[in-house]
Amino acid sequence: MAVPGNWPILKHRSTTVTLTAALALALSACAGSGGGGSTPGITDSTVTIGGTLPLTGTAAPGYSEQGPAAKAFFDYVNANGGVNGRQITFKYLDDAYNPANTVTLTKQLVLQDNVFAMLGSLGTPTHTKVVDFLNSSRVPDLFVASGCTCWDQPQQHPYTYGWQPDYTVEGKILGDYVKKNLAGKKVAYFYQDDDFGHDGMKGLDKYIDPASVVTRQPYQPGNTDIAPQVSAIARSGADVVVLETIPAYTALFKLGALKLGYNPQLVVSSVGADPTTVSGLLENFAKQAGTAVNGADLIEGLVTSAYLPATSDLSNSWTALFKKIHDQYIPNVPFDGNVVYAMAYAYTFVQALQAAGKTPTRQGLIDGLNKGGFTGPGLVPFRYSAASHAGYTGGQIATIHGGQQVFSGTALTTDDGDGPIVPYTVTPPPAPANGLPPA
Repeated sequence: MAVPGNWPILKHRSTTVTLTAALALALSACAGSGGGGSTPGITDSTVTIGGTLPLTGTAAPGYSEQGPAAKAFFDYVNANGGVNGRQITFKYLDDAYNPANTVTLTKQLVLQDNVFAMLGSLGTPTHTKVVDFLNSSRVPDLFVASGCTCWDQPQQHPYTYGWQPDYTVEGKILGDYVKKNLAGKKVAYFYQDDDFGHDGMKGLDKYIDPASVVTRQPYQPGNTDIAPQVSAIARSGADVVVLETIPAYTALFKLGALKLGYNPQLVVSSVGADPTTVSGLLENFAKQAGTAVNGADLIEGLVTSAYLPATSDLSNSWTALFKKIHDQYIPNVPFDGNVVYAMAYAYTFVQALQAAGKTPTRQGLIDGLNKGGFTGPGLVPFRYSAASHAGYTGGQIATIHGGQQVFSGTALTTDDGDGPIVPYTVTPPPAPANGLPPA
């Protein structure tokens, strides 16, 4: 709210006091423009949060489902009374995986829409461009949909939190798999040329002998002509290709390799390995090129790391809960890993909002997260504390068979450094009977 600049200078003390009080009230009203007092995005009956997602563009396949899925979970919560009597409104905007769009839309959500917090904003190259703004504005920046280790910097970015296992942790687990199960094989890396790919390779290199890595080929998100990289990897004679890729580039790599008659063992980061998304992309891309393929057949045997229950396992109470909500609120969206992912982080947000108390503030939300103790569908625990803003601590090896993830071994946990990979055998708690986190 602007203060008029043409008010006269008043000399009488009583008038000055009155004017000062009026100004204080006016500024207080500006600060509280989000409703419900001085906390933006909070009223007595609502909580408004926001996020940016690629609803269009190269990263949209699969990832575009996350906004509707998180909203569906919140709609379910709202239909069952909300959180402390407040309904959750989730505004998610399309940045098309373009950092310039992300900056504009994030500022819109914070400065115009007065969101209480940001939630589930997707992408390493996109969100790194707004993390400083959000933290300087003291806006909770929760559960960034990216495994960059950069979200875990509580001293520099006290308002930002990751959610999924970071790429270095995941890289260690995948690298350990390659070392133990594909020993003696030539290995190639195909990776997104930003913190996503670089963090993943840090983990891989802790277990895969660098002498066995015959080539490392980067791609730039947005450039879909990856024929030179695929050809270079094929010429290298790599028996195993580890992909640090988003789904579109997993599919593009596979089709490029198929065109060359090249069929290596694929080991793929979890963010690029959802079987429903990747198989659908394979079929769509092939159709555009005038051919027909069975996408599920093309990813048979693909190895990845997973940290949430499989979408095919309806005996799992969490999968059953999310499927129930999916069928009720977004039946036209494929029920895949992206839907489970977003509903799961929405569940964690509800827990965090509960922890913020009956009169939530932004700092109360942060304090609640830093206390830790959150549970959910994850196969491994969270790391949240005042000293750690990292999310899940690891994952479990899964292989795609018949278009579905099939788990092997036990869940594994580790850190970003040189700590060991440790089996985790604690069974995750079942989903609450009513689907709502216990208050």
